[in-house]
Amino acid sequence: MRRALITGINGQDGSYLAELLLNNGYRVIGTVRGNSTGGNNDSGTSQPAKTVEIVESDAPGACSIEGLLRKFRPDEVYNLAARASSNELWDDPVSTGESNALAVVRWLDGILRVDRRIRFVQASSSEIFGDAKETPQKELTPLQPRNPYGVAKAFGHWITTLYREQRGLFACSCILYNHESPRRGKEFVTRKISRGVAMIKLGLANELPLGDLKAKRDWGFAGDYVRAMWLSLQQSAADNYIVATGEVHSVGEFCEIAFSHVGLKYEDYVVADSGSHRSPETTLLVGDATKAKRVLGWRPSVKFQELVAMMVDADLQSLREQTASANHPA
Repeated sequence: MRRALITGINGQDGSYLAELLLNNGYRVIGTVRGNSTGGNNDSGTSQPAKTVEIVESDAPGACSIEGLLRKFRPDEVYNLAARASSNELWDDPVSTGESNALAVVRWLDGILRVDRRIRFVQASSSEIFGDAKETPQKELTPLQPRNPYGVAKAFGHWITTLYREQRGLFACSCILYNHESPRRGKEFVTRKISRGVAMIKLGLANELPLGDLKAKRDWGFAGDYVRAMWLSLQQSAADNYIVATGEVHSVGEFCEIAFSHVGLKYEDYVVADSGSHRSPETTLLVGDATKAKRVLGWRPSVKFQELVAMMVDADLQSLREQTASANHPA
């Protein structure tokens, strides 16, 4: 039985990846932060399956990582744990660097010391391209991150490449563009929209405050993206891959589809949120996944409209269950 270790297993990506690996017969070990107990779709986290072995780990140092590797002897390591991209990252760039940059090299160096045969994949991000000079971006597009998250992720991406090319490890970096699901955290705009639509439809709210409706993203389904990471470790050679749909949609378009799905018009409910702020966007981040399609045989299976509907339906169900539970306590 193959063994896989997933860092940050109780996040959106970790939960989908754990399900995929369990369905493929893996023994799955997952790390979570000591103060993180998991949750449900309402919070944007997912309780790992009972068959997953959970280990508490608060930004472990080299010794802790080596201990985990020696204890569980994984065949594959999926490094998903990170401080997520959000407006608050400038508040604590040091923690962002610790979680998204230094932790990566600690895992790679631990693998080098414990067992060079362990295969490693880093969950990279389109934010490494930042103010990119070309659109769409490819694997060799120069990195120009514009915020602490992107800078830390760029370090993780390059150190993974370095350990592959100069230290001989089987280390891949999958550059993931925006990917969503019903398990997305409520602080992300897509989940704000899907949950807001559900609340309005159920009479629990009468408006949805949002920022720039013209902002555009390359959005895909999280379950598809973790499948690409798994496929990257099944190849004969390690490499870097962009994982994206190659399509762009605006926040306004997401709103229109979400509200239309429940028979409403978004113009009647969306209001400007003056408190919502992001750095000005000078470059459209859209990925060219040609290499992943050619080498990995990967294709996204969920279309944009299906993704939006999936998220709205999940929030409707969750809120209905919460309301029913509140009205009829056990």
